[in-house]
Amino acid sequence: MANADTEISYSDFKSLIEKGEDLVIVDVRSKAEVDKGHIPGSIHIPVENVGSDLSLDPDAFKEKFGMPKPPLDAPNLVFHCQLGRRGEAATEKARSLGFQYARNFAGGYKEWSEKERK
Repeated sequence: MANADTEISYSDFKSLIEKGEDLVIVDVRSKAEVDKGHIPGSIHIPVENVGSDLSLDPDAFKEKFGMPKPPLDAPNLVFHCQLGRRGEAATEKARSLGFQYARNFAGGYKEWSEKERK
């Protein structure tokens, strides 16, 4: 049950990337999918691990992902998958853990890769 405040469009996502402001991009696809290509700067947390990885303490998160754990009020925490469904599930999971501004890039890697090739 997605709504406007839980989804981000390609154009809004692209402008966040260009600004580079506190943006955390989480790719929830499988390792095989990520190995074929990914959005630059994204971290890989398979959808089935979102709950456990976002529940790690900050030190363990940083050790595992090489970046600080996003705070619960992180304004630009964006999940994506290939087509949007797993990203939506990951966004809902993150919100249930208290990441109140988590959003899903509904177009996913498919839309990203198509538009970035132009």
